[in-house]
Amino acid sequence: MTARMYYDNDARPEALAGQTVAIIGYGSQGHAHARNLHESGVDVVVGLKPGSKSRAVAEEAGLRVADVAEAVKSAEVIMIAVPDTLQKSVYDAEIEPYLRPGQLLMFAHGFNIRFDRIKPPANIDVGMVAPKGPGHLLRSVYESGGGVPALFAVENDASGTARDRVLAYARGIGSTRAGVLETTFKEETETDLFGEQALLCGGVSALIKAAFETLVEAGYQPELAYFETMHELKLIVDLMYRGGLNFMRFSVSDTAEYGDYVSGPRITEGVKATMKDVLSDIQSGSFASRWVAEQESGGAEFARLRQQDKEHQIEQVGRDLRAQMTFLNPVVVAAGEAQGSVGSAATAPASATAGPAR
Repeated sequence: MTARMYYDNDARPEALAGQTVAIIGYGSQGHAHARNLHESGVDVVVGLKPGSKSRAVAEEAGLRVADVAEAVKSAEVIMIAVPDTLQKSVYDAEIEPYLRPGQLLMFAHGFNIRFDRIKPPANIDVGMVAPKGPGHLLRSVYESGGGVPALFAVENDASGTARDRVLAYARGIGSTRAGVLETTFKEETETDLFGEQALLCGGVSALIKAAFETLVEAGYQPELAYFETMHELKLIVDLMYRGGLNFMRFSVSDTAEYGDYVSGPRITEGVKATMKDVLSDIQSGSFASRWVAEQESGGAEFARLRQQDKEHQIEQVGRDLRAQMTFLNPVVVAAGEAQGSVGSAATAPASATAGPAR
């Protein structure tokens, strides 16, 4: 059965009329949600901790800023846009005590609801709009008149208005321009974590490094290996993005296409069984427990793994090559800079660091 996509005409902006939306956090997703909603005519307040560096950034964008608790008190809709591992502590201390019946509590990812870290009261609406792209893309595509597709879900509809408000929110950030797909918190969380780990981040990163190492260890120039395994990947992915695997294969040489068919399955032999193991870890909550425990213990393993990959040869070679290709608008993440909170850095010059802090 073909899934139904919802577009601008399926969402009622008036469902948010006269209501204030509090965006808690102003990082990658938060800044994009807040600014898009504001420019769509929604009354927005950004909730930040006292002393947050993002206060000045949000105010410069023309947004009203308040402490988290005050933002929650003044709003009918609350979007929690801080990192997954921080959401529970922020919710427990600064959101839950100030919730009132009829409010809509929103998430951009279902992690904390799916794994029972946050349990809203029964008289609170709970919904989700999860854009299928990072915040800087959500923002830039909105500014150009387009939208980033999103998933949406309603976990609890105490007021009877949750679904209309969630769809109106999706329209406000521009996602219904591209289309939104209805799902559940469980489905969104499990598929999102799987996609990140098995393919989009983990799988692709591991494959790139393995291919690069294979060439370098065989005696080929590291710079040449970088171009073959990292640089050209964007060209191939862009073809897939526009027209699927068929368009990619239509666009490359017959030699490349034939090599795709005969060698691709050899490279991925046994991978599907491993992917099933990864999915099982996600479904069982094993990964979530490990990740939360890692953060609560100080994040030593996370820091070690991050530093280990920063020092990989492909990163060193790539940084030098990209610095000579200024037309790429290359980015360098500075040591000690917060990650996962990029606002404008993805389109910043090489000397720039990551965007607004939460």
